[in-house]
Amino acid sequence: MPSLRSQSLAMISQLWVVPLLILGQWRVSLVVGDEVIGGNGDGSSQFCNIGLASFLPPPYGNLSYSSCRPVWNTFVLRYYQSRDHTVTVVLSALYTAGWVGIGFSKDGMMVGSSAMVGWISRTGHAHIKQYYLKGRTSSEVEPGKGDLNLTAIPPVVVLDGANIYLGFQLQFSAPLEQQPTLLAFGSRYPVNHKLAKHDDKTTIRIHYSAELSGPATGETGHFDKMKRSHGILGMLGWGLFLPCGAMVARFLKQKEPLWFYLHTLIQFVGFLIALAGVVIGQALYNKIHADVAAHRGIGYFALTLSILQILAFFIRPDKETKIRRIWAAYHRWFGVITLFFGALNIMLGIQVGATGAEWKIGYGFLLGITIVAAVVLQVLSMLRSPEKPTQPSSFQMN
Repeated sequence: MPSLRSQSLAMISQLWVVPLLILGQWRVSLVVGDEVIGGNGDGSSQFCNIGLASFLPPPYGNLSYSSCRPVWNTFVLRYYQSRDHTVTVVLSALYTAGWVGIGFSKDGMMVGSSAMVGWISRTGHAHIKQYYLKGRTSSEVEPGKGDLNLTAIPPVVVLDGANIYLGFQLQFSAPLEQQPTLLAFGSRYPVNHKLAKHDDKTTIRIHYSAELSGPATGETGHFDKMKRSHGILGMLGWGLFLPCGAMVARFLKQKEPLWFYLHTLIQFVGFLIALAGVVIGQALYNKIHADVAAHRGIGYFALTLSILQILAFFIRPDKETKIRRIWAAYHRWFGVITLFFGALNIMLGIQVGATGAEWKIGYGFLLGITIVAAVVLQVLSMLRSPEKPTQPSSFQMN
């Protein structure tokens, strides 16, 4: 039995690779995500109920904003558009050093857009300035220039507790409607108003005129529900059903033909749930055009592998044919790769979605239970007394 034992140990080691690789990326979001943003209404109210009048001057501190919501990482955006097309914006974010910026783009791209950037210097002096993003390099980001028409009310930047607040007013000739908005931050201080390259950035679409007459609730709440549904379906599909179906195929072979029907049913249900999550995610992207290229790319890659796994069920060769071994190896390893990228993308989605600590804890618990169950089942299968040889399974899928 040495070969069986070595294969089993190899599988156990592979199972532990998944959390080790993805928890490194998750750790970064734990630092900033727990304190600032949650993906639900409670997280929004926690920061939107903060009174600004105690530290922001008028009109930024005493204005009744038509919208306030978490938008990305630790960024919370408040805005109000008056009837004369004056847009008042207050952007807040967790701040330790460097700069924080918000830009307005015609096409969602950085080049050609204008941005307001604020920071607190090492000596405690507050700075806020408009920049024209002429190119992608630091030398092409020009301070004191840009197409944003600031009103006579001076922009302001304030550090209150652990958060920095940028406030400014823009005048437009027509209502500002759906607008690609850039968000970015850098950990290095500007030198002579020259910005160092950002540490991270994103682009989202915001409907600044959607709620001119009252509090913003409908569309923002709809987006939040879509994001929450996308996350739940992805977690159930990639994180629960598909791993459970794989464990059924590996550890319940002695329960023939029950294991085969369970494996097929669980995997098919998991695929449909994951597919529904992808469909909702694409619909959400079509609405807000968030800059989540890695999350989308990995998601579609994992979905493609899942489709290939479904097709493998229908083209399964007869067990007596030579090609059966090739098919079995393909089915097994494509399954392992699919589960790996599914788990990786769940972690990445939790990070880019700034969903809060409850999602991290929830998926961490689910992932831990899945790994422990797989390890326990593997150990039990290794310790199980060898049974008498039986005929090869008619449903063999390796």
